[in-house]
Amino acid sequence: MTAVFLSLYVCLALSLSNGAPVPHDAMIKDAPESHPKGEDHHDAKPDRCKGIEFDAITPDEKGNTFFFKGDHLWKGFSGSAKLSNSIFKELDDYHHLGHVDAAFRMHHQEDTSVHDHIYFFLDDKVFSFYNYTLENGYPVEIQQEFPGIPSHLDAAVECPKGECITDSVLFFKGNTIFSFDLKTKAVKKKMWAHLPNCTSAFRWLEHYYCFHGNNFTRFHPVSGEVTGTYPKDVRNYFMRCGEGFGHGDARRLRCSEVKLNAVTTDDKGRSYAFSDAMYLRLDTHRDGSHYFPISRLWKEVSGGVDAVFSYSDNMYIIQSGQVYIYKSATHYTLIDGYPKPLKEELGIDGPVDAAFLCPKQHIVHFIQGQKIYEVDLVATPRVVKNERPIPFLKIDAGLCNDDGVMVFIGPEYYLYESPMNLALSKIIPEPQKIIGEKFGCED
Repeated sequence: MTAVFLSLYVCLALSLSNGAPVPHDAMIKDAPESHPKGEDHHDAKPDRCKGIEFDAITPDEKGNTFFFKGDHLWKGFSGSAKLSNSIFKELDDYHHLGHVDAAFRMHHQEDTSVHDHIYFFLDDKVFSFYNYTLENGYPVEIQQEFPGIPSHLDAAVECPKGECITDSVLFFKGNTIFSFDLKTKAVKKKMWAHLPNCTSAFRWLEHYYCFHGNNFTRFHPVSGEVTGTYPKDVRNYFMRCGEGFGHGDARRLRCSEVKLNAVTTDDKGRSYAFSDAMYLRLDTHRDGSHYFPISRLWKEVSGGVDAVFSYSDNMYIIQSGQVYIYKSATHYTLIDGYPKPLKEELGIDGPVDAAFLCPKQHIVHFIQGQKIYEVDLVATPRVVKNERPIPFLKIDAGLCNDDGVMVFIGPEYYLYESPMNLALSKIIPEPQKIIGEKFGCED
């Protein structure tokens, strides 16, 4: 089983159609009273369930999320506050730590020397940490590391290529946003007057959040667009705070209840699972997992899907005899003229139960009932060929990757070496159960 499935969480928080993630962690209890921002070290600890404004938020290279307030921090979505210098010790060696202005986890695939490092901004200095240790040569002036970026920042957040045009960092100061291209070091200034002044910013599972006061607003990292009903109270989504927890009655599915409609990996390596009207990003397992409405990422698709596959930087979403084709570049954009009838675009009558391509191939395999068909995507016109039987009455989803072909039926899957092996084999392999260790459900 490929690693992208190691964190497949299935939850019932379907009421999040316009909301934010709900971490599944223990409730915070009996935390002491808070203290004013910038106060010197002392024993009193701030309590985020009292409603406070965070100074900075960032994940580390392992996916742990740190929330900073004054000289304290929280590790994760539950638990009490600790002094920041108890984990990031060198911060106070260079600056008497009143508070961190901004922080982010670097995403720079082209420069492995800085990728996944945590950057902290204090006044006019920037610190780079890896594995909770300050990197040699730091701190340095912000302008030295990020020319064109001002000091005394309010917030910062990474924006990987594919979500922004290039690998970038968004810096916030007042209502001005500085978009910093990590490769060229070019800076673009943007004015997002409609967005509240962010005191911290956070990227989580392709979603971007501006924190202000004890509230947050979700925004688009390129346009700054805000969709949905905002602001929302941080305490109801990013932590558990007594009866105020927004989705306290949500539960994770038992593994015996899991049922997928489609699974795919696009050409950029982004993997998704679809279940009913929800989708889950699979390859971001270190930061946790959460289902979101399909219409949040693919705006024109309403409800559940029948099948999904990816080919040549496009994602094909099949629903009720129609096919939607999205460009997989910066966010998913529906190609003009779509949706179109499945028969017109791919030469096959709907509906279909599953569709998949194997890596670096151009033959899409469709499954309808007990038969599998092939369509050559480089042929003109596209026509169905090579109809073959399969040893199942009906399947829910299919995926082909380096491990082989996975056929999903309810809470189980069957692994075959190849599509041909699936069609010609007279022996059904032993089913492999979806278990919590691999899929994040409850055994």
